[in-house]
Amino acid sequence: METQEKPNQITAWLRESVSFKLVFIGMLTLVLLIPSSMISSLIAERATRREEVISNISYNFAGKQLIKGPVLVIPYKDHIEVPDGTGKTRIQPVERKLFLLPEQLSVKAGLSTDVIHKGMFSAVVYKTQVKLSGNFAKANLQNLGITADQLLPAKAFVTFSVSDLKGLKTNPSLTLGSQTFAAAPSAGNESAFSNGLQAPAPNAGDIANTSLPFSCKLDLNGTDGLSFLQLGKTTDVELSGNWGTPNFDGRFLPDTRQVKDKNFSARWHVLYYNSPFPQQWIDSASVMNNVAKQADATFGVNLRLPVDDYQETTRANKYAVLVIVLTFVSLFLTELITKRRIHSFNYVLIGAAMIIFYTLLLSFSEQIGFNWAYLVAALATVSLITTFIASLLKNRSAAFSFAGILSVFYGFIYIIIQLEDFALLAGSVALFVIVAVLMYFSRKINWDRADYSVEAV
Repeated sequence: METQEKPNQITAWLRESVSFKLVFIGMLTLVLLIPSSMISSLIAERATRREEVISNISYNFAGKQLIKGPVLVIPYKDHIEVPDGTGKTRIQPVERKLFLLPEQLSVKAGLSTDVIHKGMFSAVVYKTQVKLSGNFAKANLQNLGITADQLLPAKAFVTFSVSDLKGLKTNPSLTLGSQTFAAAPSAGNESAFSNGLQAPAPNAGDIANTSLPFSCKLDLNGTDGLSFLQLGKTTDVELSGNWGTPNFDGRFLPDTRQVKDKNFSARWHVLYYNSPFPQQWIDSASVMNNVAKQADATFGVNLRLPVDDYQETTRANKYAVLVIVLTFVSLFLTELITKRRIHSFNYVLIGAAMIIFYTLLLSFSEQIGFNWAYLVAALATVSLITTFIASLLKNRSAAFSFAGILSVFYGFIYIIIQLEDFALLAGSVALFVIVAVLMYFSRKINWDRADYSVEAV
């Protein structure tokens, strides 16, 4: 008889014990981390899918453009000593190259933007005419150990590059001094750039005595952004476009900028002191193809869509554990205050509803944007949980109070996501207040009692 009563007592204790319920809530919270992490992976997968679609649009239209150049290349005669096989050496003529960067480089470009939609994803594309102008200064041949007689101006050329040649809409030409030359794809390893273009420069023979002015126009298509390479001893860039959310990035920020609702303009004035490239050098055509040095000399603008819904959804999902913990603690206190026990399985269902909130947020944000999606997902989740709690407790006022608490939690997370710079400060203060409130309501609970009794607050 005593043997039968003992299991019944254990069962009753497990059902009524406050301590056991708290342990269960803690374990359930840890279990819910698994679907939360799966949702994080799903968000990353959808973001990757969007990037694939943008890459596909870029492939069909044109990719992000980086303007490189121009660089003046002048072959010259030299000689080396080579063994002749008899123990002696002989003089062998060789051809080397002299590379010169512009003394002054000016760039002007105006972007005409558009948004291309493919399914539920979008990409920003643009058309532009880039005007390059400037001059190559007199070469300091003495420092390089070269004489003017060694130069081969008939073989000289100017090389430049754009990242995606498919974006060129007209055949580019280059004006050097008073002469204009058509540009063609670079041959072999002659160019200073991979994927480069070059135009002949036969009038560069007097570069040791005088400067050589140049100008060029490029009619380009591109996607997402336009950047430039700092090559001039002085580099000036003027950029404008009909896009209201530009992101200026790269090694240098604009000296002046103006951003309005539907257009922007920016100016850069960059000196060569920060340049990773020498103004003139010999032999090595690979100097300009150094990826790290190019990254250290690149600047421009990105034309991203105003809101990155996947980034905001990811940030919201990072607070999932906080929302779950606070909700479970509030629900647990509601049990104690109303003296109505909620079965552990119902906690599981409520936890599932809070996890589904993030799948609703992700799916709706792809269709209607993050802000409206957050409102829809929050209203749906709060309504579902409130209705469920009301049916469990048979107490509408308690259910509506819990709905208010849950709404505060979701509103709190939304505000933190929007604040960005002050998110840590706002979150810390809010958490402090929440803990203080929980302390206030829990101070009268008799934790030693194996039931849900509570003294008057």
